[in-house]
Amino acid sequence: MKKYSRVLCGLASLLMPIAVSGAQAKPAPVFSRADTIRGSNTPQRAWWDAAFYDLHVKVNPADSTISGFNAISYRVLRQGREMQIDLQTPLVVDSIVQDGLELGARRDGNAFLVALVSPQRVGARKTISVYYHGKPIVAKNAPWDGGFVWALDSLARPWIVTAVEGLGASAFWPNKDIYSDEPDSQRVSITVPESLIDVSNGRLRSTTPNADGTTTYEWFVSNPINNYDIAVNAGHYAHISDSYAGERGNLTLDFYPLDYHLDTARRHFQQVKPMLQCFESWFGPFPWYEDGYKLVETPHLGMEHQSAVAYGNRYMNGYRGRDRSQSGHGLLWDFIIVHESAHEWWGNSITMKDAADMWIHESFATYAEGLYTECQEGKKAGAEYTVGQRKNVGNAEPIVGVYGVNHEGSGDMYDKGANMLHTIRQLVDDDSRWRGILRGLNKTFWHQTVSGRQVEDYISLRSGLSLNKVFDQYLRTTRIPVLEYKLEGARLSYRWNNVVRGFGMPVRITASPGTFSWIKPTESWKTASVKLSRPEDFRVDDNFYIVAKDLLKPAPDSTTVRTAR
Repeated sequence: MKKYSRVLCGLASLLMPIAVSGAQAKPAPVFSRADTIRGSNTPQRAWWDAAFYDLHVKVNPADSTISGFNAISYRVLRQGREMQIDLQTPLVVDSIVQDGLELGARRDGNAFLVALVSPQRVGARKTISVYYHGKPIVAKNAPWDGGFVWALDSLARPWIVTAVEGLGASAFWPNKDIYSDEPDSQRVSITVPESLIDVSNGRLRSTTPNADGTTTYEWFVSNPINNYDIAVNAGHYAHISDSYAGERGNLTLDFYPLDYHLDTARRHFQQVKPMLQCFESWFGPFPWYEDGYKLVETPHLGMEHQSAVAYGNRYMNGYRGRDRSQSGHGLLWDFIIVHESAHEWWGNSITMKDAADMWIHESFATYAEGLYTECQEGKKAGAEYTVGQRKNVGNAEPIVGVYGVNHEGSGDMYDKGANMLHTIRQLVDDDSRWRGILRGLNKTFWHQTVSGRQVEDYISLRSGLSLNKVFDQYLRTTRIPVLEYKLEGARLSYRWNNVVRGFGMPVRITASPGTFSWIKPTESWKTASVKLSRPEDFRVDDNFYIVAKDLLKPAPDSTTVRTAR
């Protein structure tokens, strides 16, 4: 875990202690050369585009080692003579081969800078193969502090999985370990002891018994895929198959529980179909009909591995049996099924170019939890769930991280980010348009890597609202907007405080009993007439993530009567 705030898998903030707004800011992070090499599009990366990864890995549980190779097919975008391929220590490169020649390379931390011999003509498609072996990083606390997991199931049988988001796919296989470049497709060939079944991404093409007592499972992903989504899941699995009639036709559903959980899983995984129906209605078609939908039981809590979602919530509703929103609604469905499956749209289909914009993944996936509650129980319940998540916000550092150094920013990207989106929904004030924006994002950026600014600009454009200050406020500061007000008879005075310069977000308030009306505060005082018999009748719509502060209300320990200032 990096010392400057690591949120490793789509879940790291979920175990954060509850904190209040205004928590003490964390010190500024310090970055190393290795962070830049990992997090930026270096000159040795920029000239080539990954087209296809042909990954072969043999897993040896007897000594916790792996060995194999990755044949990297790529397109030459411009001339280059040195190529960066990433593979983390303590793994060892045995050889690097192109056009029948073994190439030399110099190691710079976790990057190999390969000296190419063959001409790299612009527009050409080339292949380079990296052979390697060793003991991969062992996860200390997957999925947050990730790597290889060498576990045993309850019958003391080997159960081997990977979870490497944040840490990086290069923790167990050589690749171009940067978010902004995904292959068009990928083969994942995993060899394990014959007693185990491997479930990886995409569709199973073949199962081959080998003479040495192992079995090779060849999976194929026919769509672009994040490198950290590639997963090994080797265990004593049973298989449940089903299908879902979705927006693009028949979607295959495959569930892989441990064999002794088969009956429990058959009942519990019935939650998948209503989840898919809800998310397709809000976000558009499931992004991977060609590769199917899978849930795979894992010894860790869960991860959004594309078309092979890792599941480890022990067949309980809620988040490990509790409701993170404390609203009661979160105990009616399985958190991991809902949150991790939402990443198939937000994170896997629409993917951040830089770790600093991980809010694209986590804010939307967390917001999807409230939308699922809405699908099941109605709009009021969905809002209560999302509003309840505000208790988890820490506000110690901004949601957006530092660009170019593999820095993910604050874990507030989950609950605070979801409440930002819920607030924007109120500003749009038209659920049909809001649904169109969410579906439009998935259509416009289908299977693409994007920047946070692209997403922000799209929402502003499609909503017809100027939202740049709203995004700056919630994503790039630790401040929650404060609506300061003074109610003196029928006269309401109000303004924004604790906001970025130029912040002018409208908000709904009670101008008369039981009725919400819009006001448009700025940083300067404004006034309006209201029809309220008591100051206590004034309130701000709870769906807006702000703090309302009555400047005429005495402090809790004060005996002073409420008077005008």
